[in-house]
Amino acid sequence: MGSTGDLPKQYKGVIYDEPGKVSTKVVDLDMPEPGAGEVLINLTHSGVCHSDLGVMTNRWAGLPYPTQPGQVGGHEGVGKIVKMGAGTEGSNVKIGDRVGIKWISAICDSCPACLAGHDGVCFNQKVSGYYTPGTFQQYVCGPANYVTPIPSSLPSDAAAPMLCAGVTVYSALRKSGAQAGDWVVLLGAGGGLGHLVHADVFVIALQACQIASKGMGLRVIGIDAGEKKDLATECGAEVFIDHTKGNAEEEVKKATGGLGAQAVLVLTAANGAYASAMGLLKFGGTLVCVGLPEGELKAIATAYPQFLVAKAQRIIGVAVGNRKEAIETLEFAERGIVSTRFTTCKMEELQETFEKMDRGEIKGRVVLDLSA
Repeated sequence: MGSTGDLPKQYKGVIYDEPGKVSTKVVDLDMPEPGAGEVLINLTHSGVCHSDLGVMTNRWAGLPYPTQPGQVGGHEGVGKIVKMGAGTEGSNVKIGDRVGIKWISAICDSCPACLAGHDGVCFNQKVSGYYTPGTFQQYVCGPANYVTPIPSSLPSDAAAPMLCAGVTVYSALRKSGAQAGDWVVLLGAGGGLGHLVHADVFVIALQACQIASKGMGLRVIGIDAGEKKDLATECGAEVFIDHTKGNAEEEVKKATGGLGAQAVLVLTAANGAYASAMGLLKFGGTLVCVGLPEGELKAIATAYPQFLVAKAQRIIGVAVGNRKEAIETLEFAERGIVSTRFTTCKMEELQETFEKMDRGEIKGRVVLDLSA
């Protein structure tokens, strides 16, 4: 199939050389050949997510297998298509198009989940950066029918973080059932709830405030530590509650006329946040699980069946959005409704970036510049 010209035989990428540790290595990789239905993408940028740290260090108890040495991480890649594989003639993308690679890099499109529109939980999904080559490299292959088109006016570095954090919170808000004018609580609205701030929690929280208030017409109550107030309100929180002072449940009831919120999104990876969430909901309300605590699996402490039944409440989980939600999230970004605070770094600086992330020293997103 066609390409943009001669491609190098090798290129630069970053691997996890000692999974279980915070350890990366810049290496030379062989140029892949796009298979049937695939396109080859010359990546210029990739977001660096806390989920990448969890995969690299094998800290997520929910993952079925340990990460293998030599894994190329990353799942927020943006670049241009440079080669088309066989069978892509009728696809909606072409050489020169800018596209994105998400956490779910490929789906089967035929399992019960895919047929029901839940492609984010495809039974045969391929996860970018986990047993599938990720986006911490200059070239990667992806399915022509599942890469995400990038709006022409949206810079690639700004688009990259939208492919994970932005899509996730947009999907979570949609699935919460909250309608314009409803109250929603964002637990971890400034990215922390008092513990070491995960970089992705910070980004998710700010994007959730922006999308909920400016994009969906929801009334946002942010709950976090007091120093996060200005940032949360700047991004759209109508009410901010400092969870270190007073009683958050009482404050939420006061703000909502005594009823509670229609939806509570737990954005932080803290079991304590989940334990407090149920008491913030109104009748018929929905708790949306987004943040993934690391280490030992723990149940939601206050999810009593008696109260769930009596108040007609529900609990749902949202991992990532589907392909339609990814496109809509990028449209929000193109319109300026949602944006991300980020800094850029080179591949050689990824090790230091992960070390800082592990110590909780990064606020906002780091985006790899893969062009050099």
